[in-house]
Amino acid sequence: MYAQERRQEILRLAREAGSVDVLSLADRFQVTAETVRRDLTALDRAGLVRRVHGGGIPVGRLDFEPDLTEREATAAAEKDRIAAAALARLPDGGSVVLDAGSTVARLATAIPVDLALTVVTHALPVAARLADHTGIDLHLVGGRVRHRTRAAVDAWALRAYAEIRADVAFLATNGFSAQGGLTTPDLAEAAVKRAAIAAARRVVLLADSTKAGQEHFARFGSFADVDLLLTDTGLAPAHKAAIEAAGTEVVLV
Repeated sequence: MYAQERRQEILRLAREAGSVDVLSLADRFQVTAETVRRDLTALDRAGLVRRVHGGGIPVGRLDFEPDLTEREATAAAEKDRIAAAALARLPDGGSVVLDAGSTVARLATAIPVDLALTVVTHALPVAARLADHTGIDLHLVGGRVRHRTRAAVDAWALRAYAEIRADVAFLATNGFSAQGGLTTPDLAEAAVKRAAIAAARRVVLLADSTKAGQEHFARFGSFADVDLLLTDTGLAPAHKAAIEAAGTEVVLV
């Protein structure tokens, strides 16, 4: 494949997925990472792709944040598997924080009705799915609700999380990498996620592999904050190795 053909394909993949990462592209095209970096630099100079750490994002997508409907439809089968695997990590009779995110919402849907559990969440979709569970002691964190994510943010939410210490926080993210950490497009949302991490003794990240290598505006943590990453088998081996080197257990489902 000629360089121009490869760059056209990289641009197509970036527009379809919202981002591309160097290691996955190198594996896909059977070229070196340095070749891919040159391709991304050429696309950046052409104004088609913006270079970010570890990859690229199509121009116009730097602050892109999909709505709930689009999130639910993306990598649906992978998210179902991740949510099913997360069920086994729920503390028996313990307490959990459930973050705002489509995969975490799937976990909430899968929780048995009669399970004894204390749940704290700032996500309205999560709370709605658990409101009728007779065995769950549900605590809804308040604050300003962001329409795009239906999540409570700002000072009220931050104060509430500062007052608790849960057994496990099940966290969501828009992008992740060993180098760039955990990122999301919105600063207010990032602040609440950071507070949720601090509010738990153990942190489990639920994120499908399409988010690997993506980097958004607001950084809210690193893999030093995460005990376990549950993701799908599409995660590139290089990403897995780098995250494990940071001290986080990685389970592919």
